[in-house]
Amino acid sequence: MTASGFQYSYGPVPSRRLGKSLGINNIPSKMCTYSCLYCQVGRTTAMMLDRRAFYQPEEIFRDVRGRLAKTNETAEPVDYLAFVPDGEPTLDINLGSELTMLKSLGIPVGVITNGSLLWRDDVREELAKADWVSLKIDAVKERIWRRIDRPHKLLGLSTMLQGMKEFAETFTGKLVTETMLVQDINESDHCLREIAEFIRNLQPSAAYLSIPIRPPTLKWVRAPDEGAVNRAYRIFAEKVKHVEYLIGYEGDAFAFTGDIKKDLLSITAVHPMRREAVDALLSKAGASWAIVDRLLAHGELAEIKHDGHLFYLRKFNTAVTPSQPL
Repeated sequence: MTASGFQYSYGPVPSRRLGKSLGINNIPSKMCTYSCLYCQVGRTTAMMLDRRAFYQPEEIFRDVRGRLAKTNETAEPVDYLAFVPDGEPTLDINLGSELTMLKSLGIPVGVITNGSLLWRDDVREELAKADWVSLKIDAVKERIWRRIDRPHKLLGLSTMLQGMKEFAETFTGKLVTETMLVQDINESDHCLREIAEFIRNLQPSAAYLSIPIRPPTLKWVRAPDEGAVNRAYRIFAEKVKHVEYLIGYEGDAFAFTGDIKKDLLSITAVHPMRREAVDALLSKAGASWAIVDRLLAHGELAEIKHDGHLFYLRKFNTAVTPSQPL
């Protein structure tokens, strides 16, 4: 934790899978192996495959421990510590050390990953330390995968999928999958059956079907209609034991930890907030909408309309290099 406040953690935020989760951002802004059409935090600015050290594990640990102390003061529950950064968390070469240190805090630790580096032995070994892991599986055909997830050009789908299988065979924690449905791309019956068959072989605790509910990177990206989503559910349910939707609004129960400006900016850096959620957080902090207006005027927040709702997200004016802290 720096003198100016929390640097690597945010929340707790309401999670549709993990209850109340305290987020951990272990990757500088938008460094990823993918540049997904629907990404909620903007276009990838640094595509990479090589793992590297971004921050000191001890600094991340102290930051999370300090935020937990704050949430204890305000009686905010924390069900999970969750790696949900601005990029792909397994690019962090210190992920294994961070998982080991954070588990000492006595709260389950989860990692949401696109699974693109699971072909690496070291990544599978480190990720196995987590209590809960979510793998993103949007397609199992190369052409569709490259269109929706837009991976690094040196990644190969078959190698990646094999890495997922090997990880699932040995992982002793809770494994789940998530498939993002995008209109006219991966919603056909044939495509869905292939995805569901692959997921069946992983034997996850749950397979989640999601749709873009926050502003996507590309404005033309749309969620399938209700009929298509229900059809996808039925196809998955034929193959996978436990299937759930992730299509509802997660609620407005965001935490206030003492500094409303920093809380707004840290949450919206990785989790865009609907106006109702911002209102609820401001009310909890005893603050007015003038704070949001100032952040918008100074270019620190962006306001976007999506599906009839206003969303607020952190605005990054410049790309962050590996040597620069967030």
